[in-house]
Amino acid sequence: MTDRSTATDAALPLRRLGRTDMRITRVGFGSWAVGGGDWAVGWGAQDDDASIEAIRHAVDRGVNWIDTAAVYGLGRSEEVVRRALQPIPVSRRPYVFTKCGLVWNPQDRKAMPRRVGAAASLRREVDDSLRRLGVERIDLYQMHWPAEDGTPLEEYWQTLLELRREGKVRAVGLSNHDAAQLERAESIGHVDTLQPPFSAIRRDAAARELPWCAAHDTGVIVYSPMQAGLLSGRFSAERAGTLPQDDWRSRNPEFSGERLQRNLRLADALRAVAGRRGVGSAAVAIAWTLAWPGVTGAIVGARSAQQVDGWIEAATLQLDTADMAEIAAAIESTGAGSGPARPA
Repeated sequence: MTDRSTATDAALPLRRLGRTDMRITRVGFGSWAVGGGDWAVGWGAQDDDASIEAIRHAVDRGVNWIDTAAVYGLGRSEEVVRRALQPIPVSRRPYVFTKCGLVWNPQDRKAMPRRVGAAASLRREVDDSLRRLGVERIDLYQMHWPAEDGTPLEEYWQTLLELRREGKVRAVGLSNHDAAQLERAESIGHVDTLQPPFSAIRRDAAARELPWCAAHDTGVIVYSPMQAGLLSGRFSAERAGTLPQDDWRSRNPEFSGERLQRNLRLADALRAVAGRRGVGSAAVAIAWTLAWPGVTGAIVGARSAQQVDGWIEAATLQLDTADMAEIAAAIESTGAGSGPARPA
């Protein structure tokens, strides 16, 4: 078994991912934006060579896991990840996590994918992902969203457990599932991981899902810790107004009106903490999510090597009680987002 905990020259702190044998860095490379803009939930045009450079740079900086999904770019993201990792010796490659359960129509790339949990579909998807990624086994396979094709949770979770037993995947998890759904899955077989949205703006998972995972030794890798760039320290109302139509954020309510203004005021507060700590705002936004009990790691996107350098400090940054209190006060005063403002 390859030990990826020593896969890079740069040493970053590691945390065990739930009960699995994987020890991961506190930040992982997120490949949603890498899929480009030619699909329903894209991030706009993307240069594959720049994506490949960003992935390799993250690995060189010590990041030891990559999160992607079959649906990102309708297969494009997984293929770009494969190209980025091909020249890296197997012993130095990061863990690769991907997701299933979203099926698209090749004849209508802009249509929203269907949420499918049927066993035959999931088995086709895992084989397709193995091929696109160019690997013999996927390190973590996650159900992207609860199914809407009539397949009960118990049935699609059983399929993922079977894939783990068969050796096609190393660990299995759920993404965008709530605590009640986690409980149903756990009654059949252990949920290795949960992937919820979580940021200083979108905090709802802290109320029930994070405590559930902490109590059940389920690893948590949160996504969008910078709320799709709003908390990066580089976003502005002007930029929000010029987002292209093929960028999903141009249609998201957090990026317009009063919500946008509240979010940007919160971003200003994070900038103040960052200045005191001598790091970038992005690192503070990510470290805030990592400070919550139960959170193992945070998925952070990048479309260039420079963007990776903008958040890599989060891998080692530890916010203290004063930092967390200051951010909680800013959350409450700005009225940004929803959910608990600080850990209990």
